[in-house]
Amino acid sequence: MKKTTLIIGCGDIGTALGERLLEAGQRVVGVRRQATRIESSGIEPLSLDINAEGAVAELPDADVLVYVLSADRFEEDAYRAAYPAGLKAVLAEFAGRKAPPRHVFFVSSTSVYAQREGEEVDEDSPIAPSGFSGQLMQEAEEALIAHELPGTVVRFSGIYGPGRDRLIRQAHEGRIAAANPPMYSNRIHRDDCAGVLEHLIHLALDKTPVEPLYLASDCEPAPLHEVMTWLAAKLKVESTEVIQSPLRRRASKRCNNARLLASGYVFRYPSYREGYAQVLKAGGFLPKR
Repeated sequence: MKKTTLIIGCGDIGTALGERLLEAGQRVVGVRRQATRIESSGIEPLSLDINAEGAVAELPDADVLVYVLSADRFEEDAYRAAYPAGLKAVLAEFAGRKAPPRHVFFVSSTSVYAQREGEEVDEDSPIAPSGFSGQLMQEAEEALIAHELPGTVVRFSGIYGPGRDRLIRQAHEGRIAAANPPMYSNRIHRDDCAGVLEHLIHLALDKTPVEPLYLASDCEPAPLHEVMTWLAAKLKVESTEVIQSPLRRRASKRCNNARLLASGYVFRYPSYREGYAQVLKAGGFLPKR
């Protein structure tokens, strides 16, 4: 029988993941408030607000559950509903079923790290988020790791790709990050986000040991100035303005993805160069010769 993966929060990453799993012969159910947006993908759509009363009971059984829900606005109540409250409700529902999932994946973020001085971080590094978003994400992570259902947290770094081109547009406007002090940034292409999740799902279904936590970032942390200088060169634009990030938003760390690589995952876009080259070409950003 086909294995079933249930994707809760089937947006951009969830849809890309679902299409990969369909190609691998799985049945995929995608849940979002307005699931009609994914009907053309081949994913079985289920329109549902999981925070509505009794909604989680309507979720179908599945072999694998992927929780990749996003808050609909940057407010504490929205983050609490999307992350710890929503995930805990889903876990409680599926733990009580006759056929619980083999594995649950929760998509988190490297924003839970508080390091700001260019330190290297991995899965064993301490986290101490100061803002409500990171704190609520941490609460959701801890809920899954402590739960009786087998689960894995996947912390994505800065996601870019089709439609996620803010850095490209800034560079195109001649705006560029300061060179000093160096502000290290970390990123992962949207296609590798889907690839990482697909890889871990296959491991879980093959009964290969899966760690409770993975840091998912590409293989080359780099200063933001370096990335934007590279983009400007590709766009044939001269920088005319230095962007000074607000102090409260500054974060400088270097994400180590050794655990993910050791699991056997091979990045499609191992650095910003390969990934942004694809986005520049696909998005029509490159100047005509």
